[in-house]
Amino acid sequence: MKEPRTKSETSKIAIFKGIRIRRTVHNNEWWFVVADVVQTLTDTANATDYIKKMRKRDSELSQGWGQIVTPLPVPTAGGVQKLNCANTEGIFRIIQSVASSRAEPFKRWLARVGYERIQEIEDPELATKRTRALYKAKGYPTDWIEKRMRGIAIREELTDEWHSRGVMEAKEYAILTAEISKAAFGVTPSEYKSIKGLENQNLRDHLNDLELIFSMLGEASTKEITIAINAQGFRQTEEAARKGGGVAGKARKDLESKTGKSVVSSENYLNLAGNRKLPSK
Repeated sequence: MKEPRTKSETSKIAIFKGIRIRRTVHNNEWWFVVADVVQTLTDTANATDYIKKMRKRDSELSQGWGQIVTPLPVPTAGGVQKLNCANTEGIFRIIQSVASSRAEPFKRWLARVGYERIQEIEDPELATKRTRALYKAKGYPTDWIEKRMRGIAIREELTDEWHSRGVMEAKEYAILTAEISKAAFGVTPSEYKSIKGLENQNLRDHLNDLELIFSMLGEASTKEITIAINAQGFRQTEEAARKGGGVAGKARKDLESKTGKSVVSSENYLNLAGNRKLPSK
């Protein structure tokens, strides 16, 4: 689930091959300035003119332009201006229409990703294997990876249960997740990310072993309680989320009282090769 970003995160600049690509946050996801992306991939002297010609070449892109591109306020040297922006999916669609050799690596990558997704639909175990391989390549400890994978499975079981009971909106999922987190750890996901010094990173990828275990306990308990009380709709599942998170919260407090240490940690995996690497145990 996407977590709401802080105000300081809403106007950052992405760097690609030394070129600045302005971006902003809209509906809790990154939106990139289309002209900056086109400039990067084509090195054109006039990105606006290139975009006009590109839309003439690609009638389907032009017809769907209003759904792909949205004018959003973006900080510029002359102050905040409304510029055409697109989210990641929209940018990928635009890249497909860029007639430039510099865009070819992106197009090949998109084709490969599409092929891999088809493979995963045919054999779901491939997705799990690739996720494990990705975490291993990033340098995560093997025992941490196993806990993370189990946590992913438990999360999927819970969200499937929510979906079957009428919870459909992303906003509702975010609220339910926050309720579990508050009851289990005493903080919301956004507050937890702040404690760990995270910005747009996935919080769960920065939990240590104990944090992963209590996170799994909270979500597994929520699923069981949801089933036991036959919760229907958002309000009833919200109550189950509080109770499920509370199970993990009680266990966490009990452990903390016996060890004298807080389970909630400021440590993260932002630098796996450096001094901030979390211990494997």
